[in-house]
Amino acid sequence: MNCEMDLEGKNVVYLGGFGGIGKKCVQELLKKQIKGLAIFDLIVDDDLLAEWKKQNPDTEVFYQKVDITQKSDIDAAYKATAEKLGHFDVVVKGSGLLDDRLIELTIQINLVGVINTTLTALEYMDKSNGGRGGLIVNISSVAGLQPTPLMAIYSTSKTGVTTFTRAMASPIHYAHSGVGFITICPGFTNTGILKDIDKKTTFPFYETRMRTVFSKVKGQTVEVCARNIVHAIETAQNGSVLMLELGEIHELDIPNLCNPQLDDCVFVCLS
Repeated sequence: MNCEMDLEGKNVVYLGGFGGIGKKCVQELLKKQIKGLAIFDLIVDDDLLAEWKKQNPDTEVFYQKVDITQKSDIDAAYKATAEKLGHFDVVVKGSGLLDDRLIELTIQINLVGVINTTLTALEYMDKSNGGRGGLIVNISSVAGLQPTPLMAIYSTSKTGVTTFTRAMASPIHYAHSGVGFITICPGFTNTGILKDIDKKTTFPFYETRMRTVFSKVKGQTVEVCARNIVHAIETAQNGSVLMLELGEIHELDIPNLCNPQLDDCVFVCLS
């Protein structure tokens, strides 16, 4: 199903817009002559926000404070954004935490927060509820495609994001809401989230191994990753799972491993 998005004149919500990849994604989005941009984040970068507003006078750029672990914050931010912009066409969720020593917070930010922000966005975007449809982009990780033993908790949370987003992209959902979904899985990207990563492993005995592994892994720049994320927003099909690795975009074909046998009852497949 085609959900290609011409970004010119569109309203965009970006969660985590002052983060490493998020900051560069915002800059790329602003090049597309979008109409409005709401940046949801816990802490605002006032200087950067002022710069974006000055450089893009034809785009309404504003900040909404959101603690993604608080449903009340999410509700209030979307409500204020809808009142200001009237509607939004694209929602990108890039907030994330990488620290396996903080188990509950990792799951709350990386998975529960994504679920809550998705379902709340749908309240405004769903065509069956008076919305205009659109596109929701959830940023997972290559760690959300396969087990990552050094970061088992992070990998679990991102696997949940991948599965949740694929489920939301069901043709049945799309036909009902008119909202498409794509999953973005960046590979190793040089961002601040990797600072002191050897202290964030699942188990302390991995610390030395982590330092050795990361000294050898090739990474991509945030600028390259951001450009490919925006390109994916413009071109991807509903349900696409895209791995962004070393400056290249790879669309993944993830097979269905379970195909239930039909008996006398009617089984409706949502895949």
